[in-house]
Amino acid sequence: MRLAIAGAGAVGSSVAQLAGDYGHRVTAVADSSSAAIDPDGLDVDAVLERKDSEGAVGTADPGDALETDYDVLVEATPTTLGDAQPGFGHLQRALQRDRHVVLANKGPVAERYGEVMALAEDSAGEVRFEATVGGAIPVLSTIEDYGPETITAARGVLNGTANFILSRMAAEGLDYEHVLAEAQDLGVAEADPSFDVEGTDAALKCVILANVLSDGREYTLEDATVEGIEAIPPSALELARGDGRTIRLIGEVAGGEIRVGPRLVPEQADLAPSGTRNIVQLETENAGRLNLSGRGAGGPETATAVLSDINRLTRAVP
Repeated sequence: MRLAIAGAGAVGSSVAQLAGDYGHRVTAVADSSSAAIDPDGLDVDAVLERKDSEGAVGTADPGDALETDYDVLVEATPTTLGDAQPGFGHLQRALQRDRHVVLANKGPVAERYGEVMALAEDSAGEVRFEATVGGAIPVLSTIEDYGPETITAARGVLNGTANFILSRMAAEGLDYEHVLAEAQDLGVAEADPSFDVEGTDAALKCVILANVLSDGREYTLEDATVEGIEAIPPSALELARGDGRTIRLIGEVAGGEIRVGPRLVPEQADLAPSGTRNIVQLETENAGRLNLSGRGAGGPETATAVLSDINRLTRAVP
């Protein structure tokens, strides 16, 4: 497959670097201000070295990357809320050209799911978005394989930054601000961590799950009840530990409702992973509870989910 990649951050760069290992060719890479394009295949290392040294991947206009020859658009620009731009516009243009789209960007399928599905219905291209929920964990493909109609609920720990902070607070008795600063020093938390610690990121993933599991209703972030972890004191974790429990930021989709917030769970429970690990539990009608766990973020980790989606598209070609 020929890939055009919109977004040259950790995920987009990792997809570009790993694409050749999966048998694919990168014909375009765009960042916010430039693009590198070669229909015969880019020298990915040279493109990324230029990005590091000059702050731009190439000399072409970013919009030109969407007009070049490619089979799959990888949309890996940052997630935005509301109108989900520019990711939604990139997706729309690709589908209008009958190209496939693989999303790492959560915005389009969390905020404009119905429009995305309508565009895909009118296109010869498909939309896949495994990477939007749980990084490397095959959550959406498992739901697809089992059948969304057989999944009665989904819940889990869906944000590595929040989980790292709560794990460290519980283990060391440290306060939130101290651990947040540590997480930022380690690169686990962004300079502005609000998306993660306020529960927004986990809520977006739950909204996507709700849309995939829905029998017709469309969900957005406005439908979610969300509480973050900023107000949790070390004393709360200490009290929980005395009772053999701990606190985790849990997202849940069940009965048409989406809820994200701190929850008490047994210390040794599946829903108490440590560090940056994620877990998703699927309640099924016929197979009981499925636990899917792994690395829920990171450039190479998320890129593997993107490339798995591309491989599924490859296998679907007659």
